[in-house]
Parts: sequence; structure tokens; C-alpha cells
Amino acid sequence: MSGNIVTPSTAQAYTPSRAARELGLKRGEFDLAADLGLVRTVPDEGGGGRRVTRAEIDRLHAEDGFPETLLKRVELVGTTVGAALLEVSSGRFTRLARLGMIVPVRFYLNRYRAVVWLYLADELRQFAADEDNAPFLSGRTPADLRRKLDEGMDARRRNWRGRRLGFLIRQAAGHPWARAAAVASMLDPVQVADIVKDPYEHAHLSRFLPKPAPYGAPGSPSAQLAERILKADEPDEVGWFRADLAHALDIARTQHPAPRPRQAPAAAEDPTRPAPQTREERMHPVPPAAEPAPPAVDAGERSRGLLGWLRRRNS
Repeated sequence: MSGNIVTPSTAQAYTPSRAARELGLKRGEFDLAADLGLVRTVPDEGGGGRRVTRAEIDRLHAEDGFPETLLKRVELVGTTVGAALLEVSSGRFTRLARLGMIVPVRFYLNRYRAVVWLYLADELRQFAADEDNAPFLSGRTPADLRRKLDEGMDARRRNWRGRRLGFLIRQAAGHPWARAAAVASMLDPVQVADIVKDPYEHAHLSRFLPKPAPYGAPGSPSAQLAERILKADEPDEVGWFRADLAHALDIARTQHPAPRPRQAPAAAEDPTRPAPQTREERMHPVPPAAEPAPPAVDAGERSRGLLGWLRRRNS
């Protein structure tokens, strides 16, 4: 979560929990405000996540209508309350959401593992106030839209992923690997591994992957259901994210190549050290060469040498 890119010192900055209290927000409301860019955050210089500066807190306090205005902009509603804001039935509200005319901003799983979508009340008020939307709020749904609904169209998951990607890219604050990781988080790990084949790049990219909120124990039905929402599943959507990830990786490689281990310096060759044996030499060793025989001496020379030795001895 992040707002506009700012880089002042975090010496006078607060953790998200402390900032939420300073702004009179619940933690979930604060996170949504940061995702929407209503509250600007800065990276913690110590690597401890995001922070909110004292100057940002003061800026929000000075806004007209604070804190009611800020609270109104992060107000979330479900289908029933949302339908009341649009003055339509819950069924029509759901059809509008399935058609992608209104986009959810959050979801959760209830006790029956049903997906409950949440919408920004402020956006619904704006939708209702737009005269161009009047035909969708009353009367029969146009035939082409009814046909899409009959064919099973439901844009809620896809639109939610697109919105979440926007939040994550804002959080990346221009860092190329963080942006690439934001796109990668929309894809199944198998798809990511197919694109990021270099192990050092894959490991570096994984450092920046955002941590999704837990939806049940790993491998549980709830977690599996949430995974189908978190990851792209439509072929054209998967293809778009794959292409975007490949492009983001090209930029990241150019600007900040992934770190790699240093190569050990090559050892200086020792002229007295025997060269390593080849595989053929190890399989068929060559026997050591025999010591050269002393030069041959004929019998006459040996006799003359022996007689000379005896004369010298007896003299």
C-alpha cells in the first residue's frame, strides 16, 4: 500500500497501526485509504514496511470535513446496502456487478465459504448520479447484456484483480522488480516459472512478491477458493499478464540486474603440478616407463679393467 511517491526521512513517521489511530481509522480502513492513494506512505528506511510521516498526518487533519470526509471515501458496503444506494433490487445490483459496471474493491469468505464482495459506497453514489447510467437502473436490461449474463459472464473476479494490480503498482513506487512482482502475483507460480527461467532472477523476484491476506489454512477449501480469485484464470487475461510480466522483467533487467554470486578467481597454474588425467587415461592407465639399462660393456674390456686393478693393488 502506498500513495504518491515521496521520499522524506522516516524519522518522524508512524507505523500503519499508529497512523490509523492518529487519523481515527480502523486498520482495514487505513489500508484501503493507502491503497486508494488517499493516505500517502513512504518506505521504512529500516526495511520494516510502509510508514506515514507526521507531515502527511497534519495534511489530512487540515482538510475540510476531516475525519468525516476521509471516512466517507473508504466506506464499504455489500450487495444489500449497495442496492439501496442505487435504489435497485439486489438482483439488479448483482447483474450490474457481473457485467462489470460496478467494481468490487474487497472480498471475504463467510462461514459457508461463499464469496462476499464489497464496494466503495462513494463510487456507487457517483454511479447513481451519472445520467448515462440511468437506463441500467430501471427498465429491462438490454438484450445484448442479457445474453452475456445467460452465457455466464461474471466480471467481478477479473475486475477485482485489475483493481488490486493497480494498488500493488502504486505500492511498488517505481521500483522495477516490485512492479514485476506485482504482475507476477496475478499469475499461477507455474506460469511465472515458465517466464522467469533464470534461477537468480526468480529468487530476486520472489523477494518482492506481495503477501496476500490469509484465507484459511493452506490447502483448505477456503484457501483454494481464494486462490481462484487471486490468480488469473481466463485465457486472455492470463496471456495479458504474461506479456506484461515479460515486459516488466525486460525493464528490471536493464535498470537493476538481479544479483548473482561472485565468481571465485581462477587459481594460478603451478608448472610443477601434473596436468589432470583425462577420462581415457583414468580408464586405461599407462604403466610407468622402465628405468633405462646401463650401457653394455664387452668381456674384453671387463678383463682388461680387472687385470689393471690387480696390478695396481699388488704394486
